Amino acid sequence: MAKTDSTGSTWRYRWAHRQNDRRQRTFRDADEAWRRRDDELRRLRILAGSFQGSAEAGVGLPIELAPGEVVFWTLPAAQLVEVRHTAVLPAPELTVDPDPPALRPRRPEGLKVTDAGLAVLTNRRLVLLGGRGRRDWAYGRMTGLAHDPAAPVTLIQVLDRRRTSGLLLPTGAVADFRFKLTLAFADAIEQRAAVVAQLDELIAEHAQVQPFRPGIVTPAQARLSARVPGGRRTVAVAAALALVVPAMLFESDPPVRPGSDVASAATPAATATPAPRPVAPAVRVETTLAPKPRKKTSPAPTPARSRTAAPQPAGEPRCGAPANPFGYDFCGDGYRVRRPAARTCEFFDCAPGFWSGSGYLVQCRDGLLSLTGGQREACAGQGGVRRIVHT
Repeated sequence: MAKTDSTGSTWRYRWAHRQNDRRQRTFRDADEAWRRRDDELRRLRILAGSFQGSAEAGVGLPIELAPGEVVFWTLPAAQLVEVRHTAVLPAPELTVDPDPPALRPRRPEGLKVTDAGLAVLTNRRLVLLGGRGRRDWAYGRMTGLAHDPAAPVTLIQVLDRRRTSGLLLPTGAVADFRFKLTLAFADAIEQRAAVVAQLDELIAEHAQVQPFRPGIVTPAQARLSARVPGGRRTVAVAAALALVVPAMLFESDPPVRPGSDVASAATPAATATPAPRPVAPAVRVETTLAPKPRKKTSPAPTPARSRTAAPQPAGEPRCGAPANPFGYDFCGDGYRVRRPAARTCEFFDCAPGFWSGSGYLVQCRDGLLSLTGGQREACAGQGGVRRIVHT
C-alpha cells in the first residue's frame, strides 16, 4: 500500500522523501569535505608546534653538522635542477598553504637536471648530497624562493651563487617538504610563532563555515509546482510566455496579402455606377491610412510589464527570509545564488561592500546579507556565516 500524507496525496509524500534524501546527501558530502580540511589544518598546527630536529638524525649521513645544527627531514629521491635563463624570484614568505594544488610529475621548460641524491633539511640550510658533489642553500643567504604551482619543483636564489637552482621531488613528498621548509626558514629568522598564529586563524575561519544539518521537509510543504517537470522554473517560464506572446502579437501589424489593395480598390469600382470619379481617390485614402492609427494607439507599457519577474506568492514558505520577488529563501531547497538580482538590497539588509563579493549569497550571524559564501573570509566582519540563501 502506498504511503500518503494526512491529505491522502501520494505525490506529496514522494516529493518530501526525495527532498529529504537530496538534502541529506548534499549535507554528507559537504560535511565530509569540511572534516577533511579541518583534520589537515589541525595536523599542520600540531606539527608546527612540535617540529623539532635532532643531531642524532645526521649520524651516518655524509655531511658535517655545524655546532647547534640539527636535522629536520631527509629525502633520498631528490633531483638538482638549474634554470637556464636568469630569473628574479620573489622573497621568501611564511605563508602556509593547507590546500596544495594537484601536481603533475613533470619538469617545466627552461630547467635542466644536473644531479640527483639525498636532500637534507636542517635548521640552518637545505642540502643536496648528490653524485657529483654537494649543493647548499643557507637560509641566511636566501634572497628568493618560489614553489611551482603545477610541478613538484622548488627554486631558490642565494647571495653567493649567480645561477638559480632548486629541487625536483616526487609528487607525494612535495606538500610535506614545502611546509617543513617554511617551518625551518621561520626558525632561522625566529618567526615560528607567526606560522603557528596563521594556522590558528585558518582553523578559526574554517570553523565558521561548518555546514549545518538540514531540516526535515514534510509532505504538507509540497507546492503544486512540484508536480510539473522542472518545478517552479517551468511554471515561471510558462507564465512569462503567456504574457509576452500575446503582447508581441498585439504589437505586430496584421498580415497583408499581395494584391489586397488592388482587390479593395477594384471592388467598389465594380459595384458603383461608372459616372462619378471621386470613388477611386476615396478608396485609395482608406487603404493607405487605415493601419496607422492601430500602431500608434497600441499600449506601450504592456511588454515592459511582461518582462518583470513574477511576484512570490504570499503563502509560500521562506523560512525567515523577507518577502521578495526573486524567490530567495533560507529553506535550503533549491540552488545557491551566485548572481543576485540588482534589486536584492531593496528587500534584504546587505552588508557593507556587498557587490564586491565573489561567492554566493549567505546570511551572516548579525542578519546582514553577504556575497562571500564559500570564501575563507565569508562574513568576516559579521560574526561568521549563519545560513545560505537559496532560490
